[in-house]
Amino acid sequence: MKLSHFNFELPDELLAEYPAENRDESRLMVLNRKEQTIEHKMFKDIIDYFDEDDVMILNDTKVFPARLFGNKEKTGARIEVFLLRELNAEQRLWDVLVDPARKIRIGNKLYFGEDESLVAEVIDNTTSRGRTLRFLYDGSYEEFRKKLTELGQTPLPKYINREVEPEDEERYQTIYAKNEGAVAAPTAGLHFSKHLLKRLEIKGINFAEVTLHVGLGTFNSVEVEDLSKHKMDSEEIIIPASTATTINKALVEKRRICAVGTTAMRTIESSVSSKGNLNEFAGWTNKFIFPPFEFSIANCMITNFHTPKSTLLMMTAAFGGHDFIKRAYEEAVKEKYKFYSYGDAMLII
Repeated sequence: MKLSHFNFELPDELLAEYPAENRDESRLMVLNRKEQTIEHKMFKDIIDYFDEDDVMILNDTKVFPARLFGNKEKTGARIEVFLLRELNAEQRLWDVLVDPARKIRIGNKLYFGEDESLVAEVIDNTTSRGRTLRFLYDGSYEEFRKKLTELGQTPLPKYINREVEPEDEERYQTIYAKNEGAVAAPTAGLHFSKHLLKRLEIKGINFAEVTLHVGLGTFNSVEVEDLSKHKMDSEEIIIPASTATTINKALVEKRRICAVGTTAMRTIESSVSSKGNLNEFAGWTNKFIFPPFEFSIANCMITNFHTPKSTLLMMTAAFGGHDFIKRAYEEAVKEKYKFYSYGDAMLII
């Protein structure tokens, strides 16, 4: 499979700038792999495709306000800093992206907040991800993290061409988010409302939680035509023992096991035993899934509509079948489905 196999024309107006008015009233395209059929539904209709003791795997990561705006010393130039990963809590070292990148050199200081109470110094310029900053702050670690939260903004994706609004703080977060550490939302989960989760629970659906802290790996672009040469950035994952138990029981009972999102799918596929069971795990994954790929755990997947040439589209094609997904995407463009983070959803069974 080549990068060019995942290119398609996506009209700008189909990129969702705002979320649907109600979480569970996004549109839902249902793909049946066996029958090769496409249905058009609403997201809350998803309940009709699941039975008692089926399992939904949710990524419970929580987005933190990772986008900061600061000023460069001397020139006062406005610099955007996107926090990617904490490298060392004690030394307050962070991997970051800076924009505009060409203006930032080792030794430069950046000032944040109107009172400039938070200062950062650039100490490394060579990482593939951008820069390493050391934050200089007198208070305790707790006070420092509080300061970051206070000064940070919800890190909406770059394609959303508007200011962050108060509702984004809540809507760019799943309602079951609890483990802080992601710089982007696991967007398939954004469609679940409290009401829908309750209805699924009453129907007897089991929820199994995993954590993948969404970082650059998920949305970094692919620059090589030969997909086997693309290197994914590592992201932190956690699979609790209780989750492995729930999923392995469902495997034995041949239930429907649904990965809610590409991040949940990557997490479980990163920890499969030689017998084809799920192992508990805490660590890092740089797994890159593209066709052809033999999936071991989930037999069903919920995902959003992804942008051309993205690793997310490649994984979706690996699960749904390249030609079938291509046909579904042509249909989605024709039917004006909304794409990307705040967009509509797809259920592949």
